[in-house]
Amino acid sequence: MAVAQRRGRRIMMTPAEVDAFLAEQRTCRVATVSPDGRPHVSALWFAWDGTSLWLYSLTRSRRWAELRRDPRIAVVVDEGEEYAELRGVELSGTAVFVGEAPRTGDDRPELRAPEALFARKNFGLDAMPHDGRHAWLRLTPDAIASWDFRKLSAL
Repeated sequence: MAVAQRRGRRIMMTPAEVDAFLAEQRTCRVATVSPDGRPHVSALWFAWDGTSLWLYSLTRSRRWAELRRDPRIAVVVDEGEEYAELRGVELSGTAVFVGEAPRTGDDRPELRAPEALFARKNFGLDAMPHDGRHAWLRLTPDAIASWDFRKLSAL
């Protein structure tokens, strides 16, 4: 169960709003920890299944290597140009590697649902294309923080 947000209750999203927002967004920013302790942030497509964020990452990326060494992760999904339009979600916790790396496309029951969701959302396909360079990370967040500055105008 994710930790409840304490600050900004007036602008936080409801669980239903978080689900809808994550379902419609495509790109997130993933923060990992470098060996020297510095943060490393990179953009990535994702899919949200209502409980976990699924990330399809290059296995030869800096992100992958850093998560192998230290699985702590934070992810931000946000949108908006003007201040009063800003909204987003930050999810943090521990990355879990799921399936073979790199992903070959062999049948994996635990990946059927996230792959179908990801393929539809990001590629407009019924089945996940596999290139032998990517593999799955799952983030079931320990903490979720959200904001929707559009709610400020309603106060």
